[in-house]
Amino acid sequence: MAKNQSKSKTSAKKKSVDPRTATRATLGQWISAARLRTLSLAVAPVAFGTGVASVYQSVVWLNAALALAVALFLQIGVNYANDYSDGVRGTDNNRVGPFRLTASRLVNPKSVRNTAYVFFALAAVTGASLAVIANEVWLIGVGAVAIIAAWFYTGGKRPYGYSGLGEVVSFIFFGPVAVFGTAYVQVATMFDDMFTILQTAAGSIAIGGLAAAVLLVNNLRDIATDAPVGKRTVSVRFGALTSKVIFSVLVAVSLVVLIGFFQLYPVTIFAFSAFFLLIPAVLIVWTYRQPRELVLALKLTSFGALAWGALVGWGLHTFLIG
Repeated sequence: MAKNQSKSKTSAKKKSVDPRTATRATLGQWISAARLRTLSLAVAPVAFGTGVASVYQSVVWLNAALALAVALFLQIGVNYANDYSDGVRGTDNNRVGPFRLTASRLVNPKSVRNTAYVFFALAAVTGASLAVIANEVWLIGVGAVAIIAAWFYTGGKRPYGYSGLGEVVSFIFFGPVAVFGTAYVQVATMFDDMFTILQTAAGSIAIGGLAAAVLLVNNLRDIATDAPVGKRTVSVRFGALTSKVIFSVLVAVSLVVLIGFFQLYPVTIFAFSAFFLLIPAVLIVWTYRQPRELVLALKLTSFGALAWGALVGWGLHTFLIG
């Protein structure tokens, strides 16, 4: 046992980065580490929430833009924070997915961490400005919780992402929090109408579910590398079969919710095109042979979530102003 620990420490030292020479990452690699593809998950709830605001024909485009900026800054921040935290823990040493700065040993890990801090700060400043403009200062507290959740996904001594709670938190913040928050800063009176609340809740469940599905595919892909380092995701805890079933259910829920919206707002029919992306993702999840094949399913689910949120939101806006 002691011998194995000694080998592990020696290996870690060999892989550690020298701050004096860790300056070889290119701009393209920094951009790649930001994982711009995942920004679709930040756009989807804001697009749908703005559509909900259209129910009152009260879209406040400045507030919508600020809400989008907050969501994007938070998403980029959590991507760099995840890169840093997983990298220093060694979780990404043998990963299958896209490029990671910290694990590559091309940069000083502190530079990656500080970049995450910069984007969290941008999210904080933008969010505080939005709260003041909307005259809802209490929302600053919601933003603070979101930033804390973003950091402790993989950061800190006991990251919740290592305990199987990543999908749950993703569902909450990319679903109800982002959707209701976006709509509320544009038209606070939405809470006076129970029917609108129920519609908003249904849409937030669909979008939050698709965000959780994206993370689930990611963790399904990484079972073989997460388990040895103690990262107990849903996929590690319950296995591949259960993960496939949960993924399929989440996609099915988004379809059922969309059918409901279509009955009320026929223009949302265009949102069914999202399933040209989501259904192939489900097929890949059930038939893949190598973890690398799930990268495509991950991309399809991300863009499927964007298509769902954006097209349903557009459908609400177009139907009601028409």
